[in-house]
Amino acid sequence: MELTRDLAERRLAEWERRAVADPELKRAAVAITVVPGDGDRGIWVARRPASMRNHSYQFALPGGRLDPGETAVQAALRELDEELGVSLGPDSVLGLLDDYPTRSGYLITPVVCWVDEAVTPDPSPDEVHRLHFATLDEVISEPAFDSIPESDRPVIRLPIFGHWVHAPTAAVIYQFAEVVVRGRTTRVAHLEQPVFAWR
Repeated sequence: MELTRDLAERRLAEWERRAVADPELKRAAVAITVVPGDGDRGIWVARRPASMRNHSYQFALPGGRLDPGETAVQAALRELDEELGVSLGPDSVLGLLDDYPTRSGYLITPVVCWVDEAVTPDPSPDEVHRLHFATLDEVISEPAFDSIPESDRPVIRLPIFGHWVHAPTAAVIYQFAEVVVRGRTTRVAHLEQPVFAWR
């Protein structure tokens, strides 16, 4: 899958992002970082350690809660550095995707970043059990939509690097794939998370 920085930046600039204002939700940000790999670009997706108190062993993009006074961009870049040892400046940020409210009480702002040169991450063992590289061809894989008795909304999961990745991570990656990689207009706030991710 071919994607250039100019094309990705243009698609995000033309994108009418939907922000959510809900003071009941805790603000968080994640970094979707497009990096070069072996012959193809892709993004990093981490599997959380089993020892984590919340969302243990789940797949996640580098990110976390905003510190007081932080913007989503600042938080995403800080978390990328803390979790993966990758320090990027604001010039690496291409734009933002839609805010995604989670069942666990967070409002996630996805921040799309771009890295031109190869970089070697140094994941923190406290935050990352294993770091996966998902190529853009994997990222645009067709998602599966399931039904659950607890909700009338479709539950999304994505087949990436031999695993099923669930929402909220799957919803954010799916919108990235649709908007940035494919150039489509696709919303994801209505997509549900599996019950194990509600806590």
